[in-house]
Amino acid sequence: MLPLANERPGLRSRQPSLTRSGEGRVSSPPSSSVPLTPLLIGPSPVLVTGVSPKGIGSTTVLNLAAHNPGLLILASRTKSRLQEVAAEITAKHPATRVEIVVLDLGSQKSIRQAAADVTALTDTLDLLINNAGIVVTSRQATPEGIEQQFGTNHIGPFLFTNLLLPLLRNAAKTSPPGATRVVSLSSAGHRLSPIRFSDYNFEGKPVPPEEDHFKPLPGAFGKCTPDGYNGIVTYAQSKTANILFTLYLQTHLAELGISAYTLHPGSESASQTPAAPENPDC
Repeated sequence: MLPLANERPGLRSRQPSLTRSGEGRVSSPPSSSVPLTPLLIGPSPVLVTGVSPKGIGSTTVLNLAAHNPGLLILASRTKSRLQEVAAEITAKHPATRVEIVVLDLGSQKSIRQAAADVTALTDTLDLLINNAGIVVTSRQATPEGIEQQFGTNHIGPFLFTNLLLPLLRNAAKTSPPGATRVVSLSSAGHRLSPIRFSDYNFEGKPVPPEEDHFKPLPGAFGKCTPDGYNGIVTYAQSKTANILFTLYLQTHLAELGISAYTLHPGSESASQTPAAPENPDC
């Protein structure tokens, strides 16, 4: 299993750039990166997480279904929502084989079961899109005791991707270099905070300057709940982690013909989490 990215230089994303080197310059992909390959779906198995009606995930799978993938796997927390999207795909693209897998990225038990369910459906995977993510405004934790956003937005996809690496490797053996891909959705919000390695659970522990969030945070972004929790900062560090994980994948899997990408997807109209009580003195 791949180690968690822990190189600290370059974590302070203070400017509107993807990542920064220790000297503040924009970091380029490593020279070992595989060349960009046109997206060809064909008979390839594809998996997308975070699929629910009227969201980025459903829009993604509906567009992928138009390219006739050999297998389209939809993964998300709520079975009824997965079934709703699957039914829409089947109505519009009846020739596409669609399977659903229940996946809660906030639970490592659920992640391991979902990976086993995927492996039972296919022994190869050409495209994995880590789309799922959450935003919360009050302090919550995963069953493993990890801050909810860091646990769900980064640790969850990190574990899920690692568990599916055998399928990705199998696909890469018979595909052009770079055609097997891992795509992880990040956010422009990464600019607000690096990874707080010294206090990733946001428990009020001291952090060195290179791990501290952007200051001053604008407007409501700087507000905390009465117990000192800032959902924007914890969300931002999880998005920085997505980027660093992608850089690590691209560096270490390129030689296997697997490429990795991350992106800011823009906005969508899914319902938002209600705002939590704010403490202006945070």
